[in-house]
Amino acid sequence: MGAKSLCLGALVLLLLRAAAAGELRSCEDARKVFRLRQLGPLRGFPQTPRAGVDLQVCSSKNPTCCTKKMEERYQAAAKQDIQQVLQTSSAMLKFLISRNAAAFQETFEMLIKLAENYTSTLFCNTHRNMAVEAATHVQEFFTDIGLFIFGTDISTEDFVNRFFDTLFPVVYSHMINPGLRDVSLEYAECLRMATRDIRPFGNVPKIVARQMGRSLLPSRTFLQALNLGIEVINTTDHLHFSKDCSRALLRMQYCPHCQGLTLSKPCMGYCLNVVRGCLANMAEVDLHWQGYIQSLEELSSAMHGTYDIEHVLLNFHSLVNDALVQAHINGPELSEQVNKICGPPVRKPTQSPGCSFDQNKDNQGLKMFSRDSEETLANRRKEFIGHLRLYRAFYGGLADQLCANELAAADGLPCWNGEDVVRSYTHRVVGSGIKAQSGNPEVKVKGTDPVISQIIDKLKHIIQLLQGKSFPKYDKWDLQQTGSGGSVDEQISGDCDDEDGCEGSGSGEVKRVLKITDWMPDKTNLSDVKQIHQASDGSTLDTTGAGCITMADYMTFMLISLVTLFLSLW
Repeated sequence: MGAKSLCLGALVLLLLRAAAAGELRSCEDARKVFRLRQLGPLRGFPQTPRAGVDLQVCSSKNPTCCTKKMEERYQAAAKQDIQQVLQTSSAMLKFLISRNAAAFQETFEMLIKLAENYTSTLFCNTHRNMAVEAATHVQEFFTDIGLFIFGTDISTEDFVNRFFDTLFPVVYSHMINPGLRDVSLEYAECLRMATRDIRPFGNVPKIVARQMGRSLLPSRTFLQALNLGIEVINTTDHLHFSKDCSRALLRMQYCPHCQGLTLSKPCMGYCLNVVRGCLANMAEVDLHWQGYIQSLEELSSAMHGTYDIEHVLLNFHSLVNDALVQAHINGPELSEQVNKICGPPVRKPTQSPGCSFDQNKDNQGLKMFSRDSEETLANRRKEFIGHLRLYRAFYGGLADQLCANELAAADGLPCWNGEDVVRSYTHRVVGSGIKAQSGNPEVKVKGTDPVISQIIDKLKHIIQLLQGKSFPKYDKWDLQQTGSGGSVDEQISGDCDDEDGCEGSGSGEVKRVLKITDWMPDKTNLSDVKQIHQASDGSTLDTTGAGCITMADYMTFMLISLVTLFLSLW
């Protein structure tokens, strides 16, 4: 088999050298390729070889089938060919990132809508008398969440505090001081301003602000990173090639046509020198691209527990319920504090409007989304990162990939070396990157492309964001810090502490696990949404609807609510 290949190679080399040695009698083969590639009109294309004294790149001492005009068209075709090959090579990578960026954005939007519906259902089912007034504040809160995730420059702590500040006047007039009511705008503003001082909701706003900062910022950064990945690929797909590179591509791909060698391909070493020279700037992206993918992977693995947007958003309504329970239990004390700060309210008879939230309508489709998507956000990230990891060395090995798969002749076959058809390329083959091009015999590389420098700067910045090292305006994100001697895994495990809304029983470590049996709360209560506190000894305590408040306090609240309802009906 090896002997046959050797004989075939020798025969091909003999035929090609015969054509290159001046025995070219017709330009018909070159005309056919020119017409097939639709490189331009055939008028002016030589029928027979001619002297090529006017050629600048494809000059030869032998007769040629090229004119100066054809050489220009070949040069344009060579640039178009390499750009098309680049875009084909990156097509799967670009599709992978863009498809997942769209999918993650859609998932975030659905989670926000689902969490908003959970919270609205809480008010309609359990606190119906204040549902309409609370609806505006709930909607504004989740609108702020969406704005933050999708790039608006706002603070999570600010919009969390704003939600609870504006909620307190509603809670005060309906739960703490119920009855005949029509609180004036001035009095409501006084209540809102007093919220931070009297802390009617205890530590719940602080817990929510901390959880929102932890979960929303990583999700926002993750989405920004995917959009930047698309920008990097679009930039490198349409890279501007220097004049020297364009001439080298012409010499490699189309100058053989001028000598009738339409079937010849460049030698592997020759191809590597040309393409590595042309893509030298692109190769500089490699180190930062690898860091980008690694940082995405590290962030993705850390986004669980209180760093997971799915966990935090779908558990938000239970923390709101905790806040309402706390305000009701401390009602007498709060009422006394309010009277000192704002004075007694002006009371006028009024009728509480009913709940206008159409639970069945708004939940249509969300149940299906939730059932199909339980725990899939983390799984989808993991699957995406697994595919993306395959492209970690994409830019570093791109030139080699193009030559091996698309452009160069197979090993052992005669090949074009820029001047003639030979058995092998004899010049030194340089490495990848700008520094390695100083000894490139085929392409001169002058310096760094400013467009590539700009995209590298953007990659450096997003890597800092992904690693949590550059957050000047937002909540502190300490994914990379280990605190008091603990490992990174311990710090980002998602385990709850007191500030996250969990309390220990003294019997061991306690974790909060969110379990949603049918995803949407029951129409008459929230018993379908369970929070299971799991101790290290394996036992579990069902504290549905309790959060930071004890079960006894919760039962007291329910009894008070039932008595109040009975009296109002009586």
